[in-house]
Amino acid sequence: MIKVSDTASKKIVEMMKEDGFDAAKDYVRVGVKSGGCSGLSYELKFDKAIGENDKVFEDNDVKIAVEKKSFLYLAGTILEYSGGLNGKGFVFNNPNASRTCGCGESFSL
Repeated sequence: MIKVSDTASKKIVEMMKEDGFDAAKDYVRVGVKSGGCSGLSYELKFDKAIGENDKVFEDNDVKIAVEKKSFLYLAGTILEYSGGLNGKGFVFNNPNASRTCGCGESFSL
């Protein structure tokens, strides 16, 4: 499962509204792709539909869609949000990552 912190949930709902999505029925798609300074990088976008290979979770009023192959890398992850002047934006606290880069947007196993 992927968890969403309170602050991340509030920011996601706000951003979904701004982009014309409805948090009550649309999804946050979380994925992993090759790249980044540590080998794998996170993807985060909004989506109106789920695919047949997606796992779907709901936490803190946010519906999350993850393709099954990405889920192997993301199980147990907590999506957090750090705002303010020194904030990093969305942060993935991934227990499967053995190493992350300084910006927190890529990782390795």
